[in-house]
Amino acid sequence: MNRTFRLTLCYEGTRYRGWQRQGNTDNTIQARLETLLTRLLEQPVELAASGRTDAGVHARRQVCSFRADTDWDVGFMLTKLRQHLPEDIGAVNLEEAAPRFHARLNCREKTYLYRVWNSEAPNVFERRFVYPCPEPLDLDGMRRAAALLLGEHDFSAFCSVKHMKKSAVRRLSGIEIRREGNEVRLFFTGSGFLYNMVRILTGTLLEVGTGRRSAESVQAALKSLDREQAGFTAPAQGLTLWDVRY
Repeated sequence: MNRTFRLTLCYEGTRYRGWQRQGNTDNTIQARLETLLTRLLEQPVELAASGRTDAGVHARRQVCSFRADTDWDVGFMLTKLRQHLPEDIGAVNLEEAAPRFHARLNCREKTYLYRVWNSEAPNVFERRFVYPCPEPLDLDGMRRAAALLLGEHDFSAFCSVKHMKKSAVRRLSGIEIRREGNEVRLFFTGSGFLYNMVRILTGTLLEVGTGRRSAESVQAALKSLDREQAGFTAPAQGLTLWDVRY
């Protein structure tokens, strides 16, 4: 009986080369999961995710879909996954989905969180999840710059791929910047994101926060479509795929 499944995951991306299966390594989230499911179900299994996370990026909620010819109960399959997955990949939920459900094509919106440790004191225990930035940050200036990025734009200046085969137009519906103690959290919500887009947006806003550029320069960078006009690419460890919505 061929069925479609929806699997919700969380993972720490520190030791992986990202989500996507690659020809030169099996050390990706997708490869690990496909290998395990293929062995458990005794048939080839291919996964589709809501989106690809880069090397070193984490996920609080990642959704993927796959098809399999099996009569296994979903509860039993979830238990088997949890028994065999490494400790840094968690199977949160598994359910049978509509036959045409596709984790990427049906995804309406994603939210990413970037965590900045804004203190001179070290944060040893969360060093894999935050980017240390000890300089004082002007959050109001960062919020003014963020407001200029909202809406539908060509985000070529905020993408690491120099020559896009497809459109670089994306819609950002929200950027929330808030302080929680010594930590500054940046939430980015949109219909989709380009390669390294959230990390470049974060780096650009941090340059505003530290006074290295003006808020208005962010809009100029956006209009330029030139990667050189935007800010630095913030490191991967501070980024987490926070939520996906269908």
